Amino acid sequence: MKKNLILLLWTALLFIGCSKDDDNIFSPPQDLASQDFMWKASNYWYFWQDDVPNLADDRFASDEEYTAFLESDADAGDFFDNQLRFTEDRFTFYSPDYEEFTKILSGITKNNGLNFGLILLEGDLLVGYVRYIIPDSDAASKQIFRGNYFTEVDGQRLDTNNYIDLLFGENDTYTLSMADYVNDEFTPNGLEVMLTKEENFQENPVYITNTLDVNGTKIGYIFYRRFTDGFEDELNAAFGQLQAQGITELVLDLRYNPGGRVSSAVALASMIYGTNTNELFVKQRWNPKRQAGFSASSLEENFINQIEGGEAINSLGLSRIYVLTTERSASASELLINGLDPYMNVIQVGTTTTGKNEFSLTMVDDPGNNFPYTYDPARESFINPNNSWAIQMLCGRYENSVGFSDFTTGLVPEIELEEDVLNLGALGDINEPLLARAIEDITGVSGKRDFTVRMPAKAFADSDTFDPVRDVMIGGVPSGIEQK
Repeated sequence: MKKNLILLLWTALLFIGCSKDDDNIFSPPQDLASQDFMWKASNYWYFWQDDVPNLADDRFASDEEYTAFLESDADAGDFFDNQLRFTEDRFTFYSPDYEEFTKILSGITKNNGLNFGLILLEGDLLVGYVRYIIPDSDAASKQIFRGNYFTEVDGQRLDTNNYIDLLFGENDTYTLSMADYVNDEFTPNGLEVMLTKEENFQENPVYITNTLDVNGTKIGYIFYRRFTDGFEDELNAAFGQLQAQGITELVLDLRYNPGGRVSSAVALASMIYGTNTNELFVKQRWNPKRQAGFSASSLEENFINQIEGGEAINSLGLSRIYVLTTERSASASELLINGLDPYMNVIQVGTTTTGKNEFSLTMVDDPGNNFPYTYDPARESFINPNNSWAIQMLCGRYENSVGFSDFTTGLVPEIELEEDVLNLGALGDINEPLLARAIEDITGVSGKRDFTVRMPAKAFADSDTFDPVRDVMIGGVPSGIEQK
């Protein structure tokens, strides 16, 4: 009996010790609910919690001290940036409206279908160039195409002082004045294109699927725009098409892909490489407090053999892949490259990627969730009605099967080639420069093609600059987490 009592005491002490870090009992005034949510969610989940002094478990000794700290910034976003953000954190972001925010995360936006970049000319003048047009959008019904240029919006010459108001302002409709490149300058050609943003527009990220027959070699090509949840069926169908056409090589175009759902990256990796569910694709690494509560197996993401819903994955079983990248390739795009690298020959063509190696979770003011503060659409009625803020918080890193995750400066291509504003080509076309360079390496046949870049596509800004979910990699909570 004495032995059982001692064991019970040790168990209680262990529970108290494990719980102490997470039981933040401070109760600030209601008007500080947003700041309180920011601190408590960050103290629990933030990847750098152990490195930020203000997030230490013993930072505050009383309600009064905690309240005074929360009052340091009236705006919750400023509070996070000034008091909680780790210096190396480039990608945590937030919104005062979680309902609108979570719609955007699922790929639902107000959009006219124009994806563009802006190039800085002499002085403060800008010129826009069209990267691509989203199918079934307003822009898709107009005479505007990849490689076109525009210099004016609503009759005003684009410059560094007005481009935000003209292209990213409250106006749902604007008119572009198009231009040609003549005698080394962009000259208006008299054509105008009026575009209108459509509410609740959702883009199918599987944009192009082609099979190219080059000197007897069947090369598959997929332009994949974003790792959006809910489109695995379309992606799997695209791989089924390539499989049926007998492709032996694959070029995956991620040049404008800013990331998205890790689950979609796992599915895509399995479609490319294989479906052995015993092989590790990537594994999660969390802050020390959270890491201690997970079992090792719960942190692992293996290759899969079926997509959500039970359909078998159409896997190509390739031993090498060519991936087209730019500085706009980020997050889950980089995760895919890094996760596949130990298993197959991954050859990047293009320019260095963004360098985002952390994953995030969506946080709302729902402390009663089994996974405190994480967003669950089935629990919206439990979210604090006095606080509508959401935060997309960096919570960990994904390492590949050999433990590598250190690519904060980006993944460097084996074959470097910048996009040329003056020669963008058509996506999926055999003569588009980045695709052509990949094909040249695949076939081993060097033609007389000149890959000289006259005007590098180094964008001053682009259509994704103010996208609140750009460069996002959305992970999941491991099944082995301690329940609250």
